[in-house]
Amino acid sequence: MSKQKPGIPKGMRDFGPNEMARRNYIFNTIQATFKLFGYQQLETPTMENLSTLTGKYGDEGDQLLFKVLNSGAFLKKIDTETFNSGESKVLPKISEKGLRYDLTVPFARYVVMNQNEITYPFKRFQMQPVWRADRPQKGRYREFYQCDADVVGTDSLICETEILCMIKRVFSDFKLTDYDIKINNRKILTGIAEVIGASGKEADLCVAIDKLDKIGWEKVKVELIERDFSEDAIKKLSPILSQNEYNNAGWLLFLKKYLAESEIGLKGINELEEVFSYLAKMGENQNHVVFDPVLARGLSYYTGAIFEVKVNGVSIGSVSGGGRYDDLTRVFGLKGVSGVGFSFGVDRLYDVLEELDLFPDDEVERTQIMLAYFGEKEKEACLGILTALRKEGIAAEIYPDLVKIKKQFNYAGKKGIPYVGVLGSDELENNTISLKDMASGEQESLSLNEIVKKIKNAQ
Repeated sequence: MSKQKPGIPKGMRDFGPNEMARRNYIFNTIQATFKLFGYQQLETPTMENLSTLTGKYGDEGDQLLFKVLNSGAFLKKIDTETFNSGESKVLPKISEKGLRYDLTVPFARYVVMNQNEITYPFKRFQMQPVWRADRPQKGRYREFYQCDADVVGTDSLICETEILCMIKRVFSDFKLTDYDIKINNRKILTGIAEVIGASGKEADLCVAIDKLDKIGWEKVKVELIERDFSEDAIKKLSPILSQNEYNNAGWLLFLKKYLAESEIGLKGINELEEVFSYLAKMGENQNHVVFDPVLARGLSYYTGAIFEVKVNGVSIGSVSGGGRYDDLTRVFGLKGVSGVGFSFGVDRLYDVLEELDLFPDDEVERTQIMLAYFGEKEKEACLGILTALRKEGIAAEIYPDLVKIKKQFNYAGKKGIPYVGVLGSDELENNTISLKDMASGEQESLSLNEIVKKIKNAQ
């Protein structure tokens, strides 16, 4: 049998102890904020029925779904004619399940299945991996974690306001100070399309103007023409795309005049003003909150507010996003359930914190003390001490093999263990432990109680 070279699929990663400690720091920080705002944790299965997932993310999303083959001899019942007829005919017969693409659709499915047991408004958060058969690149993986928070069963814009507050709180806890929470409203995008005479073409409009920062206004105009927008429509659009000096209040004042003939556009402005008003009443300012009239995401399901968060000064895309959806559960047979939510991209946040060197130094989960020994009798005595330390809540371990004391110390040093407790014949006789501080090199003879007190005081 030939040797197999170990490896993992592209877009997948291992996480060692140091990485996991940092990831848990991110999870714990986000989770603490979610709970503070009254959200309860939910988990859904790794696999969903393909019928649940298909058609919810557009044609492109369907192509990126990881399909799971049926168990057993899944090709046995497929005749040659069916097999040769193409993917669309074969796939339903060999695959009935797929890996989660996001957490929103499974959440909507859960709400519908449990609609009679849920207390509305229902506030939930999820922190689970999702999978997409995307092209791997920096900041983009095929397996990655999302941390979602959604509230369904209410139209109140207080929920949008609290999302802004949660994002700001989490970023403050991460010591992130240079970031933008971009906010828009789908109704404003619809209003802009109406005013320029392109009703129903919001998707084409947004695809083009989304490239404004990358290619500039002149090239965006060319693309709009290619998408059959008239010269008059482009001319009417120009005041929005050529203006970048307004603050939030200035933009809303400008758009009230610009969208004066669009009822739905004015409704979008009123909703944003209400969100900003609630923000002030909560004692929060608009720092980091930036109104962006051309921000567009999730056009297939967002109906109100739209959020996107970008950390400045790093070469990584958005780290958070979300919005208001008025009827996401309709596809599963439950009409009229409005909701709003957002998601943190854990993997991108990790890359941001690493690039900006913002991970706390003490976040690595280390053993606090290791017990070392010279002989078999001392080893046996260490076992009782080990249990006593753990009962006190102190992370402790023992070097399992009877080897030279130098090798035991080397092990503790490589693992970054701050203290080593040594038992020799003298310590055994005097009922003491020789405690060495690995950072300073200082060593002192102490009782077990004294060691417990010393380590706890150092925490």
